[in-house]
Amino acid sequence: MRAARGAAWVGALGVALAGLAVPVPGGGAGRRRVHGAQPGAIGRQPVDLAYLDVAGGRHSLRSRIDLPAAYLFVSTECPVAAVYAPRIRALAARCRTRGVRFVLVYPNAADTRAEAREHARSRGFTCRVVKDDGTLASALGATMVPEAVVLDRDGALCYRGRIDDSTDPARVRSRDLARALDAVLAGQPVRVSEAPGIGCVIQSAAPRPGRAVAGPTYAANVAPILYRNCLPCHRSGEVAPFSMETYRETAAWARQIAASTSARRMPPWKAESHGQFLDERRLTDAQIATLRRWAEAGAPAGDLTKLPPKPAFPPGWRLGEPDALLRMGADYTVGPDGPDVYRCFVYPTGYAHDRFISAMEVHPGNRRIVHHVIAWLDTSGRAEKLDAADPGAGYTSTGGFPGFIPAGFLGGWAPGNEARFLPDGVGVRLPAGSRVVLEVHYTRTGKDETDRTSVGLHFSRSPVRKALRVLPVANLLFRIPAGDPAYVVRATAAVRQDITVLSVMPHMHLLGRSIDVMASRGRNKPETPLVRIPDWDFNWQLTYVLKEPVRLPRGSVVKLRATYDNTEGNPRNPYRPPRDVTWGEQTRDEMDIAFVSYTIDDEDLTQGHPEPGRQFGGMSPDGG
Repeated sequence: MRAARGAAWVGALGVALAGLAVPVPGGGAGRRRVHGAQPGAIGRQPVDLAYLDVAGGRHSLRSRIDLPAAYLFVSTECPVAAVYAPRIRALAARCRTRGVRFVLVYPNAADTRAEAREHARSRGFTCRVVKDDGTLASALGATMVPEAVVLDRDGALCYRGRIDDSTDPARVRSRDLARALDAVLAGQPVRVSEAPGIGCVIQSAAPRPGRAVAGPTYAANVAPILYRNCLPCHRSGEVAPFSMETYRETAAWARQIAASTSARRMPPWKAESHGQFLDERRLTDAQIATLRRWAEAGAPAGDLTKLPPKPAFPPGWRLGEPDALLRMGADYTVGPDGPDVYRCFVYPTGYAHDRFISAMEVHPGNRRIVHHVIAWLDTSGRAEKLDAADPGAGYTSTGGFPGFIPAGFLGGWAPGNEARFLPDGVGVRLPAGSRVVLEVHYTRTGKDETDRTSVGLHFSRSPVRKALRVLPVANLLFRIPAGDPAYVVRATAAVRQDITVLSVMPHMHLLGRSIDVMASRGRNKPETPLVRIPDWDFNWQLTYVLKEPVRLPRGSVVKLRATYDNTEGNPRNPYRPPRDVTWGEQTRDEMDIAFVSYTIDDEDLTQGHPEPGRQFGGMSPDGG
């Protein structure tokens, strides 16, 4: 059973993509042999191999009628390969009239011939399609999908590597494959013959379940790690691009699992902590070493009759049938190519009186493209005006803020975040007549996709004593100078009542490198760390819920320290060359903010005192 194929956070793509982006150094360094043959060297002719396409046609690697040629290695499940489909299709159409043969190669063992044929058809590819057993990948030295290998008119290898330098077409600066093909067609040498790859590791060798080994096996050592940390997302119908529900499904991605966990891109947990937060998914060094040794040994199965119990995931609404259902009135269509989309959908509540929400559960309509969802509250009517002025369902936002000053927010969803009820007696105020605005971050899969996301709200059943509030700790007055690799921005917010902190959601954009949120209870007292993210990634914006809430007395100060890299060496920098960057709502601008959710210790709404007011009220953040 295949998982839902799709993307979710590389570069601006987001969940799965960030976990699957594996750069491979140029010049052949770090490359591994995929099959038995020694890969051909740049400037030389590869071994002349015969191969069959998916229609049964026989071809030769160095056939004169097929030269020059571009071999594009792709797969049905790698989300990076999916997002490149429109660019591959356009480049193939342009070069076909100039005499370049494009060949689409599916080297992963998990892809069948029928799946390769259907995948190519659904993406609009009209070039030759090949289901490879690893022979072509090995002969041409390909180690990733997507990856391109170009043979010149004499059949010599003249280029191997990425298609271009960014998964986001709006941020492409180096069109490596197109430049190599232009040089070949002009009869000139290719100036850059290898470029680091971006994508998923090729897994061409099928697993051998009966193989006996002394090292780690799936049944005894690997399954317990993956069941706990990976299966919530890597299962059928969920957001991850491939399933890990069975041994065979998992073994097909063993090398990719080892690469992503060794680089600590997966599981997607950015906070530096050990046991501090709920839903924490971090692998130990020993667990990562186990996954690596298992992949290197060929992904042995072990005794599959002794697998641990698989975790149960109840169907439907995790928290039970919601009291109120917010559902998009019409499908929203996301095109095959272009930058990510941030779309806001407005839901008038129509309640005559304030209500309190104890839980919110998000059901993405299309998990292939829904990256994350944030539910904002609007009491100004501004969101409806933005919706009316933008054709189609909803309106486009910037990914920074939804286009209005929020009266609060109900929460959010991202892969790995689990819906849960607030503590007994705590609720989020839903003001009378307010609008819930769902800001949905969409990625792309290389073809048209539609979505209709829904959100279930649970009203508080027991009396609400405390309203959940949000303290924004922010600095809006910074300027990050061009060329600075470690520019520091600070912010503070004074605590004016005795409070208890329940969670923290840090937020920066593409230049962000690290962010620390901490609390100071006074001079000469040690600071209490709330959350620290040493390797910020815009694609993984999580709310970190504390296992043990932190009490802060009146007079405490919440501090934020953020570091930014505004250099050419930052691959996420949206500007080439770099320019000074200030606060702004566009993704290419920057932000420096942490949303700290808290309750007031002496508040008891059942007694009518004190009046909670707006959710964002009660404290004043001070830019520092």
